[in-house]
Amino acid sequence: MTPSPIWHPFTQHALEPSMRSIRSADGAWLKASDGQRIFDGVSSWWVITHGHRHPKIVAAIEKHAAMLDQIIFAGFTHEPAEEVAAGLMKIVPPGLTHVFFSDSGSTSVEVALKMALGYWKNIGARRTRILALEHGYHGDTIGTMSAGARGVFNAAYEPLLFEVGRIPYPKPHHAQPTFDALEIQCRKGDVAAFICEPLILGAGGMLIYDADTLKEMHRICKAHDVLFIADEVMTCFGRTGMIFACEQAGISPDIMCVAKGLTGGSLPLAVTLATSAIYEAHLSQDRAKTFFHSSSYTANPIACAAAAANLDIWRTEPVIERILALSQQQSLCLNDLETDTRFANLRQLGTIAAFELAGVQPGYLADVALKLRARLLERGVLLRPLGSTIYIMPPYCTTKDELKSVYRAIGDTVDEVLR
Repeated sequence: MTPSPIWHPFTQHALEPSMRSIRSADGAWLKASDGQRIFDGVSSWWVITHGHRHPKIVAAIEKHAAMLDQIIFAGFTHEPAEEVAAGLMKIVPPGLTHVFFSDSGSTSVEVALKMALGYWKNIGARRTRILALEHGYHGDTIGTMSAGARGVFNAAYEPLLFEVGRIPYPKPHHAQPTFDALEIQCRKGDVAAFICEPLILGAGGMLIYDADTLKEMHRICKAHDVLFIADEVMTCFGRTGMIFACEQAGISPDIMCVAKGLTGGSLPLAVTLATSAIYEAHLSQDRAKTFFHSSSYTANPIACAAAAANLDIWRTEPVIERILALSQQQSLCLNDLETDTRFANLRQLGTIAAFELAGVQPGYLADVALKLRARLLERGVLLRPLGSTIYIMPPYCTTKDELKSVYRAIGDTVDEVLR
């Protein structure tokens, strides 16, 4: 068989020379070309919310693909984009008044950083520094890598990255050092914005902190007129138990990034939402104050149609009830692991559960991750451990029996790998 010329993401092909071919998907399940059914325990990299191929989303894609495939979004608009923007205005935290479309989580954050810097420049203030939460991950473009944690993900690209101020991760029951560091940095008067993943740091190891901590970080930023950027790329549309994680702290960020679940996971689309103040700082007869950002597929009509259908699902179906049920099922499964000495630091936020393998090499490059992934796949379960951290983030349609089977597979597989 001729080797594929495809270079896959986050893949060391010397260790993983061949890829599984997936033929179809339905609900929480994938079907491989060889006929194996595989449970999608990571929602296909955290994007699938309701389940694969939700009928309303599929119908919307089919309908709009036959009407309007693509149109330049400078100087033009279209109904699906207007519908998405109007729908978002009804559910996002108050104060967010303008919607800028892009293509992915990384680009939505890149847009946010540019909006923040453009705001201060356009109002004539010399604020150019970005602060970011330690261990954060915000994407793989230059700006987002700069804001994210430095390490194996971006070591090779260090010459391209700009410096940001690092704020210590708020440890459970010991967040004061975080508040003190943020306060000290903000007092310097040159900080444009602070960016964080609200409540949970995803690729950083599914690190969870509480809503009171998020609220206090937001308060400190507001006290010093520092723009607060909430990276809700992963947390949006229900992962933490509410539509947006910021809701749990009762905060309204100045800028919010939304992607992954925006289309229910069906097509790539993202938005960056901003306040009127940020929009108006770019509104001028002076064309030099224009917000200079775009991509060829900004607000693609078919992707926007999928997002509009997703918003309709949230309005007309009991999505929150499904999220609550899944969250309760995750809690029960974690409770069963409480006395299991193979696992440590069991934790949960909404539909997301995570824990570490006890006594195993820590870090993203831990060898156990590849072994676990391969053995679980043999058992029909797709998980992607972050080194020694195992996490389960399934679609909201997951049943109790399906989730239990995932945890059983983890228990059996860990024994095999550790032996």
